[in-house]
Amino acid sequence: MAKAAKQDADVVAIDSPARYINRELSWLAFNERVLEEAANPRHPLLERLRFLSISASNLDEFYMVRVAGLKGQVNAGVKAPSQDGMTPAQQLDAISDRAGELMGAQQERWRTLRSELDAAGISVAKPSELGEADRAGLETEFLDHIFPILTPLAVDPAHPFPFIPNLGFGIALELKRPTAEEHLFALVPLPTQLDRFIRLPGEGHRYLPLEQVVLLFLDKLFPGFSLRGDGFFRIVRDSEIEVEEEAEDLVRLFESALKRRRRGSVIRLKIDAAMPPQLKAFLIRELDVDPVDVFEQDGILGLADVSEIITDDMPDLLFPPFNARFPERIRDFGGDCFAAIRAKDIIVHHPYESFDVVVQFLRQAAADPSVMAIKQTLYRTSENSPIVRALIDAAESGKSVTAMVELKARFDEEANIRWARDLERAGAQVVYGFLDYKTHAKVSLVVRRESGRLRRYVHFGTGNYHPITARIYTDLSYFSCDPALAQDAAEAEIENAEAGKPCGIWAKLNAIVCPDVIDTLYRASQAGVPIDLVVRGICCLRPGIPGLSENIRVKSIIGRFLEHARIVCFARGHKLPSRHARVFISSADWMPRNLDGRVEAMVPIENPTVHQQVLDEIMGSNLKDDLQSWDLDADGHYDRRQPVGEGFACHDFFMNNPSLSGRGSAMRDTASTPRLVLDHEKE
Repeated sequence: MAKAAKQDADVVAIDSPARYINRELSWLAFNERVLEEAANPRHPLLERLRFLSISASNLDEFYMVRVAGLKGQVNAGVKAPSQDGMTPAQQLDAISDRAGELMGAQQERWRTLRSELDAAGISVAKPSELGEADRAGLETEFLDHIFPILTPLAVDPAHPFPFIPNLGFGIALELKRPTAEEHLFALVPLPTQLDRFIRLPGEGHRYLPLEQVVLLFLDKLFPGFSLRGDGFFRIVRDSEIEVEEEAEDLVRLFESALKRRRRGSVIRLKIDAAMPPQLKAFLIRELDVDPVDVFEQDGILGLADVSEIITDDMPDLLFPPFNARFPERIRDFGGDCFAAIRAKDIIVHHPYESFDVVVQFLRQAAADPSVMAIKQTLYRTSENSPIVRALIDAAESGKSVTAMVELKARFDEEANIRWARDLERAGAQVVYGFLDYKTHAKVSLVVRRESGRLRRYVHFGTGNYHPITARIYTDLSYFSCDPALAQDAAEAEIENAEAGKPCGIWAKLNAIVCPDVIDTLYRASQAGVPIDLVVRGICCLRPGIPGLSENIRVKSIIGRFLEHARIVCFARGHKLPSRHARVFISSADWMPRNLDGRVEAMVPIENPTVHQQVLDEIMGSNLKDDLQSWDLDADGHYDRRQPVGEGFACHDFFMNNPSLSGRGSAMRDTASTPRLVLDHEKE
C-alpha cells in the first residue's frame, strides 16, 4: 500500500482535529494488514489464500455498511465533518482512492497465489487450457447440475431489467437475434447456490470459474443467438438498517427492515475490465449506479469466493491441526462445572481452550434439578446452536428461563428472530432489549439452590455465544460465583504519575474511536503515564506525537486467530505487570457506539490466578509478540515489527502452553509450566 502523506507531528495541538486518524481510513489500513498476511511466508499456501478471501469479504461489508452510510449523508446534504475534520464527501473521495489501491493489490496477490497454487498442484484453469475430455466432462456437469438452476433473461421493452440481490454476480450479454439485425441485451444471474469454482473431471485439483463454464455452453441457454459481447459484473448494495424509534413491534420492524436490505440501492458495481463499453453503459443505466461507483477489475470478480479452493486434501498447505484443550480443573471435579467454579474462579482462553466449557455449563444447568433459573443474553450464535438448545431444554423442563435476544446484531438479525420464536414456543421469557441501545454484553446467570439457599453462578464473555467463531476468535470466558462482581471501581493513573508513583495502562481492544477516551489517553500521556495499546483494527489515536502522545505505543496483531478479547489493566501505583494492578475484561471496544449506544459489561478480575493469567500471560504475550505485530506511526501508517532473534508469536505460545487458571491439579507439576519472561524483566 502507498504510505499516507506524513503530517508534521510537532504542530498537532490537543484541540486540533489533526490529533485523530480518520476512522474509515484506519479500517482500510487494517484490511491492508489482513491482505499482507496473504504474502506472509510464515503461513502455508492455502492459509495465505484464506487471508486474501477474508480481505475481500471484509471490503464488501465495509462498502455495504460504512460507505453506504457516508453516501446517505452526502445525498442528504450533510457536510458536518468527522472528528478528524473531513466532510462525508471528502471521506468518500479518500476511501475511493485507498480502496482502489487495495483492490488492485488484491488482484495482484491473487495472480501471485494462483501461480503458486498451480505449482503446488491446485490450478484455476482458463478455457483455452481445456482438453476434449475436460469439455466433455464439463458439459455433463453443466447439463446435470448447473443448467437447471440458471435463469437466462432477455432485457427489452417487454422484459424489464430484473432485480439483482446484494452481492449478486452475473454475466451481461449482447446477442444478435437469429432472424433480425438488431441486438439484444441479456443477463445470466449466477445463483449463490452454485459453487463458484467447478472442479474439472479427472485426478488432481483443477477448477474452472462458474462464469467461464456458463460461457462455454451459452448456446444451451440462448439457442440460435450469436454472441456479440459479454462481461461479468458484481454488485454491492446498501445493507445498513435504520431503526424507526416509534416502532411498536420490534420483531416486525426488523423483518421489514431485512426485506428492505435485500433491495438497498447499489453502492458499488464491479465489472471486468474487458467488458465492452455498450454493456457497461447498459448496466450503469439499468442499475442506476453513479459512474464514480463503477470499478473495473483486471482479474477475477468476487475474490471472497476463492476460499472454495481451500481443500483439506492437502494438509501440508494448511496450518497444522490444533485441538482446543479442555481445562483440567473442570476434569478434576468430574466435569462438574458448578463444583469447579465454587472452588475457584476460572477463565477460559478461547480458542486455545474449548468453548465446550461454556456449552457444558449451560447444559449442566438445564439438566440439574437444583437449578431454579437461567438468564442469558444472546447477541450472536450459530445455526443449530447448542446454547439455544440448552435454554430450550431448560424451559421445557420447567425452569425459569429468560433470554435477552438482541435483534440489532448486524447480518445475524434473521437468525436471532428465529431463535427468539423457538425459545418462546418452549416457554422461555424472551426480552428484545431496547430500540435506543444495543445489548452487546455477553452474560449467563444460573441460579442454583444449595443447602437451603440460592447461589448465583455467572459467566462473562468478551466474545459471542457462538461455538464456530470461538474456534478462530481469541476471547475470554470468565466463570465465578462471587456475589460482589457487580461492584464498580475507579482508577487514577494520571494522579499517580503527577505524584511520582509508578503508573501505566495496558489495554487490548478491537478498535479505539471515541474522542473522549482518546483525549483522556492523551492527557495521561502528557502527565507521563506509559500506555501500551494492542488494537487489532481501527485506531483513531495518533501515538508518538511529542507533547501529545509520546508515551503511547500502539500495535496490531494479525495472525492465525482473530484477536477479539477486550482487556484493560491499570498499574495502580506499581510497575506493570504487578499483582496490585487493576485488571478488567470487557465486552466493549472504545467506540462511541459501544460506550453511548450499547449495554456492555466490564468485569474486574480479582482472583489471583486468573489475574496473573490475564495480566502476565495474556497481556504480556500480546505485548511481547514480534512475529505477528504491526506498529502504528503518528501518521497512521503501520510497519511490520521486526522480530528479535527467532521472534515470538503469542498465538504459538498459547497453542503450546496451558493457561494458568485452567490447570487444576496439573499445576502441581510446576516444571511442566513454562513461565513467560516479559521484555522489561530482562532489563
